[in-house]
Amino acid sequence: MLNLSNCQNVTHTGLSSLINGTEQLQQIILAYGSSVTSDLVKCLNAYSKLQSIKLDGCTVTWSGIKAMASLHSPVKELSLSKCLGLTDDGLSFLVQSHKDLRKLDITCCRKITYTSIDIITNSCTSLTSLRMESCSLVPKEAFVLIGARCSFLEELDATDNEIDDEGLKSISRCSKLSILKLGICSNISDEGLAKVGSSCSMLKEVDLYRSVAISDAGIAAIGDGCPALEMINIAYNDKITDNSLVSLSKCRMLKALEIRGCLGVSSIGLLAIAVGCKQLTVLDIKKCFNINDNGMLPLAQFSQNLKQINLSYCSVTDVGLVALASISRLQNMTILHLAGLTPNGLAAALLACRALTKVKLHASFRPLLPQSILGYMEAHGCVFHWRDKAFQVRLTEGNGSQGMEAALWKEQQ
Repeated sequence: MLNLSNCQNVTHTGLSSLINGTEQLQQIILAYGSSVTSDLVKCLNAYSKLQSIKLDGCTVTWSGIKAMASLHSPVKELSLSKCLGLTDDGLSFLVQSHKDLRKLDITCCRKITYTSIDIITNSCTSLTSLRMESCSLVPKEAFVLIGARCSFLEELDATDNEIDDEGLKSISRCSKLSILKLGICSNISDEGLAKVGSSCSMLKEVDLYRSVAISDAGIAAIGDGCPALEMINIAYNDKITDNSLVSLSKCRMLKALEIRGCLGVSSIGLLAIAVGCKQLTVLDIKKCFNINDNGMLPLAQFSQNLKQINLSYCSVTDVGLVALASISRLQNMTILHLAGLTPNGLAAALLACRALTKVKLHASFRPLLPQSILGYMEAHGCVFHWRDKAFQVRLTEGNGSQGMEAALWKEQQ
């Protein structure tokens, strides 16, 4: 494998010299480097074992496309994410010459349309992985082709696309599907998700971030039909309640759960997760305002494999945080804007967490914590990240105890 990512000044001359004589070359990564020209691609012609080519972020020329189509090696993986200049004509020409492709990444290729998906699914019927996040010109009808023609598919990333329930019903034919990403897909509903849940029992990872039409009924189908589920993201879906967490508690292999911004969940649902999902290692409950100490206590009792948690903006106090600190494997905590947290409670929790390697805290706590505690933890390998982000709220009328609702936004970690 040769990785020349971000080497923008390496031309075909340097590449040719570098790989000369490397008969075993199987993978080359030229992401975010020089323009993909015919001269650059021709350097790869002699390598009969080359199976993986990654050109993410590169400018692809028509001459480069034709040269790649002429490669004699059995290319199985092609990554063209964010490639400037890639159109239906170029992509179609390329995949028709490499029909044995198993993995194709066309993330953020915003010029491709139905035409490309039609030819990809017709030519590369053995695809096991198709990543096509934010292919904004691909219409909903194209996703029906994927399920109808690519029955061996194991991974599909359709984040931020026009896929609808008919597309999901078609994709449910892919019985080997293990990774399905449907974040920011506003056209899908419980109807399509239910078909996936009943047909794709091998699913391990599901992403439904901000797919706002999904509710408890759709999640119930996943909980009932996907016992191998290891990761699910249902963040910022306001139709999700504790019933979804009860459904997911049947997934005994669940390791990562992200429910940030789900205003309808509470400590009751988290109790079900703690009792049912003892393999849980990553938990994000940020902005789940109805989760309080009553949710932390069962985590402390049952979730001894937990390594990472984000409980910012929750209603957790000193009592809950100190209880959480009893988890011996806990390594990473994000604790911002916990109204019930005091410096003494935070200090006690930090000292009790023996395995901590990373803690994200509000900067206001820094002068209030004993420097000896901070020094002790840093000496034992813990890194503190101090944030000075203001607490933001939006007042809503007629919601009783939920009258103060945090403004929801996606924050970069």
